[in-house]
Amino acid sequence: MSTPTDIERISYGGPTGSLQLGAHREVISAATAKQLTAAQSGALCLFSQAAASTYTLPTPVEGMEFEFLTTILATGNHKVVTKTVASEFLLGAVNSGDLGAATDIFQANGTTHVALTVNGSTTGGLVGTTFKLTAISATQWVVRGSIVGTVTVLDPFATS
Repeated sequence: MSTPTDIERISYGGPTGSLQLGAHREVISAATAKQLTAAQSGALCLFSQAAASTYTLPTPVEGMEFEFLTTILATGNHKVVTKTVASEFLLGAVNSGDLGAATDIFQANGTTHVALTVNGSTTGGLVGTTFKLTAISATQWVVRGSIVGTVTVLDPFATS
């Protein structure tokens, strides 16, 4: 894994670190469907409407990251899906729990899982649900986060 040459370096090799002033990240709010781009890497993507909405990830390039946050209870499915479901997959795990303190861990296997969907109850999607996806290769995104649901929590990962 190497750093692309066209990425701007804030500091390179300084023993005391660097200082970055005025840094902000993009905040994106999806209507019903949003195709993310490589240029939006680092963005905070909000599920800020109750109705169903879908974010489609760009083709993964090592180091890209997107964070997702639910700011309103989902009444429809909130979904994140890979761009090319035949060859791009999710790997990693999320902690999932209900409001009654029951918790579980669900794992994406890296070879068949292509989407994470929360529904406002059993698969999560309550306010505060948050997860991050980081590209680790041209075919895999690592997911990690915390999903808040109700009643018995179920696996949010899917193969379609």
